[in-house]
Amino acid sequence: MFDIHGVCGELRRGALTLARQSTGQKNYALSCVAGELQKQSGRILEANRRDMERAREAGMSAPLLDRLRLSESRLASIAGSVRVVIDAPDPVGEVVFGRVLPNGLEIKEIRAPLGVVAIIYESRPEVTVDAFALAYKSGNSILLRGSAAALESNSALASAVRDGLEQAGDNGVPSAFALAGGGERTEVDVILGARGLIDVVLPRGGVELIKFVAETARVPVIETGSGVCHLFVDESADIEQAVRIAENGKLQRPGVCNALETLLVHRKRLDDFLPRLAEVFAGRAEFRADEEAYRILAHEKTAAPRTVPAAEADFGFEFLDTILAVKTVSGVDEAVSFINAHNTKHSEAIVTRNLENAQAFQKGVDAACVYVNASTRFTDGGEFGFGAELGISTQKLHVRGPMGLRALTTTKYLINGEGQVR
Repeated sequence: MFDIHGVCGELRRGALTLARQSTGQKNYALSCVAGELQKQSGRILEANRRDMERAREAGMSAPLLDRLRLSESRLASIAGSVRVVIDAPDPVGEVVFGRVLPNGLEIKEIRAPLGVVAIIYESRPEVTVDAFALAYKSGNSILLRGSAAALESNSALASAVRDGLEQAGDNGVPSAFALAGGGERTEVDVILGARGLIDVVLPRGGVELIKFVAETARVPVIETGSGVCHLFVDESADIEQAVRIAENGKLQRPGVCNALETLLVHRKRLDDFLPRLAEVFAGRAEFRADEEAYRILAHEKTAAPRTVPAAEADFGFEFLDTILAVKTVSGVDEAVSFINAHNTKHSEAIVTRNLENAQAFQKGVDAACVYVNASTRFTDGGEFGFGAELGISTQKLHVRGPMGLRALTTTKYLINGEGQVR
């Protein structure tokens, strides 16, 4: 049985200790962790190999297998992300607001840690390290609960993290980190019910996980949403640029939340854009097209192996696969309306050479990240310069978009006086 009271009691003590650590102490501990990740790479990759074998035997899809897979280069990237977090400014203590009142009281609003954070996530073992590093640098303890599919990978990574914190001596706070590594579903239920023990919980994974956590938790939740991302090819778009962006958005890593799921095409660009798109996507994806787009794609000899009429349910659906829904629209206004009706508020993009349409798109689309002439695949803490991310928040309270260090802080007021009374 998972002892939530014992684990969270230790994490709370760790958070209080970590809150008093200097930036230098936290950075030293993180550098020890980065070193242990590289030192223990062989053991970590062997654990991941066993997870991958079980996942293949269970019939896991290729995109989800890609999420689960670790390699020498990916492990080096994970360690590199820790070093970027080390180099990032420490948000704790940053002054947000300050003033002196007429009565002489000095007021400062500063950034402070949230406390004890929990994250429930699926498949991607790198989240184990990313989440830890961000929480630790921002002064928070963290409880991690990964998926059963990545059980051995997460355990090996967590062991390297603990060894690094132990190696840091007085500069390390091992009690600020815990992994719920049993794999039982009851662990999730217990974490979500730990009101008063956990300050905030974040779900990171598919829509079903996020929905379950948001609807079940008695602990405050920051939703890191699924990604139904759209690309709108405007009437003025550069065709080759649009094809490159669509190719990158859909095919580079189709199993991630910032991958492209629906392509909107201006009616006047169907005849020249879709044949070129089909040529580039040949043998690499499936199109699910509305009636107008289907008439063109179905007759392309170079089209994807399957080009089928789209069902209404294909729009607004997160495929996480090499499947692309294609929709015809009359212009930027219809594109914006369609996106706002079908998206998950994650990342949206337009390809256009019309400044007015670009501005209308960015103002009108309701999403955490809105791109002009760039791929939605850039919605990522590393790409934004955060080093790592805890997830992509698609809600509007507290934080939105890639969650870096500042997203894991709240604020408190420090008031200094000289004997003033009210």
